[in-house]
Amino acid sequence: MNWTAIIIAGAVMGALAIVFAIILGVADKKFAVEIDARVPQITECLGGANCGACGYAGCAALAEAIVRGDVAPNACPASKGEKIKRISELMGVEASAQTPAVARLICTGDCETAAVRYQYDGVPNCRIANGLAGGPKKCTWACLGMGDCIRDCKFGAITMGENGLPQFNSAKCTGCGACAKQCPRGAIALVPTSAKVLILCRNDDAGKEAKDNCKNACIGCRRCEKSCPAGAITLVGKHCVIDQDKCIGCLECSKQCPMGCIITL
Repeated sequence: MNWTAIIIAGAVMGALAIVFAIILGVADKKFAVEIDARVPQITECLGGANCGACGYAGCAALAEAIVRGDVAPNACPASKGEKIKRISELMGVEASAQTPAVARLICTGDCETAAVRYQYDGVPNCRIANGLAGGPKKCTWACLGMGDCIRDCKFGAITMGENGLPQFNSAKCTGCGACAKQCPRGAIALVPTSAKVLILCRNDDAGKEAKDNCKNACIGCRRCEKSCPAGAITLVGKHCVIDQDKCIGCLECSKQCPMGCIITL
C-alpha cells in the first residue's frame, strides 16, 4: 500500500474542500438577497393558513408584496382589526377600513327540498359531479353538497349538515373566500357581518320551473321588492337580490316571501 500517495490524495482533497468552502462563502455574501425586516413581522399578522385567497402563493409571498407596495396592508381577507392596524404601522401608512365579511351558503336546496335529475354514486367532488349532465340536482344553481368547500377551508369553519348542505361557523370563518372561489355553482358568497337579511337563492329559472326544481326557490314574484321601504331589493334576471348597504333591517321582505328563501341573520 502506497501511504505516500494516499496522504497526498487526502491533502489535495482537503485543500480543494477548503477552496470550495471559501468560494461558496464569498458567493453567499456576494449574491445574498437582503430580506426586509418587515416581511417576517407582517407575515405574523396574516392569516397563517397559506390559503391563497389573496392571490399569492402564501402568507410570506403576500408579506413581500405588501412591503414592495404592490398591494394594500389589508390585502389578506383573513386579517382583521388590530392586525391590519399593525401592518399599516409597519408600512407607515394609515389603516384602511375593511368591512368584515363571512362566508354564507346562498342556497336552501337540501336533500328534501331540491329535486334530483339522477342519483350520483361517483367520487364525492362537486366539480366532477357538476360536469356530469349538469349535476344531479335539477336546479343548476343548487349546492351539490359534496364537501369541496369543507376540504378547502383552512380554518375548520365548515361542516356538513344532516340535510346534505354545508354549515358555516361564523365564529371560525375568517372571510378568506377560498370556499367561494372553489364552488362550481357559485353557491357561496362573502356577506358583511353587519347584514341583517339574506336571500338564499340565485336561480334564474322562470317561476314555475324554479318551483318545480326546488321548493324554496325564489320565483321572482317581487313581493319582497315591493314591500321594502328602503328600496334595497331589486329583481336581477329572474331572482331578487338585496343591497346590504341600503337594507335597514326592517325584515318586512322575509315576512312577504311566499317561498321562505329570505332569512334574517
